[in-house]
Amino acid sequence: MRDTMASRFLARFAAVLMVALAGALLGACKSPPTNFYTLSPDESLSSTGASRPIAAVIGPVTIPGVVDRPQIVTRIGDNEVAVNEFDQWAQPLGGGIGRVIAADLGVLLNSQQISVFDAVRDPAVVWHVRIDVMRFESVPGRDVTVDVIWAVRAPGKGRTVTGRSVARETVSGPGIEPLIAAHDRALASVSRDIAAAVQANPVR
Repeated sequence: MRDTMASRFLARFAAVLMVALAGALLGACKSPPTNFYTLSPDESLSSTGASRPIAAVIGPVTIPGVVDRPQIVTRIGDNEVAVNEFDQWAQPLGGGIGRVIAADLGVLLNSQQISVFDAVRDPAVVWHVRIDVMRFESVPGRDVTVDVIWAVRAPGKGRTVTGRSVARETVSGPGIEPLIAAHDRALASVSRDIAAAVQANPVR
C-alpha cells in the first residue's frame, strides 16, 4: 500500500515538475517585441522664399529591392547586410520616402498643395516629381547614405529637369532611432535640391 501511494506521489511530482519546466522553457524562448519606426519631415527646414505656392505630385517612388521589405535593413560589411526582424517600418519604405519629401517640399516651397496622391487637378498647373532611390544604406552608429535620381516635370508641356542627389549623414548614437533621424536629414537634403530645381525652372 505504501509503495502504491509513494508511486502515485512521485508520478504527480514528476508531472508538476514537467509542467513547470515546460513553462520556463516557453518563457525563455519568447521573442522580444517588435519595434516600428517611421521617417519624419525635417523640422529644421524653412521656406526658401518661393514667389507663389505650387501644386505638385510626388511619385512614383522606386527603391532598391534589398530594402523593399518591412524589416529595417542595415549594412554590416562591404557585401553583407542584416535584416532586423524586430525593428520594422510602420509603412512601406517607398511610401514613407515619398511622404517625407512631399512634406519637406511643402515647407521649402511654401505650399500646402504638394502630395503623394495624384488628385484630380488641372495638369496645366501641377508639377510632377519622380523619385528613383538608388541607395538607401544604413550603418548603425556610423552613417547613412541616400542616393536619389529625381526628375521634375513642369506643368503642361513644360520641360523636365533631372538631377542626382547623394546625401550622407552621420548617425548621432547607437540604436535604430538615431539611424532613422539621420535618414530624415538626408531626405531633407534631397528635398532642397529638388526645391531648387523647381524654382530654377519657371513655368512659361
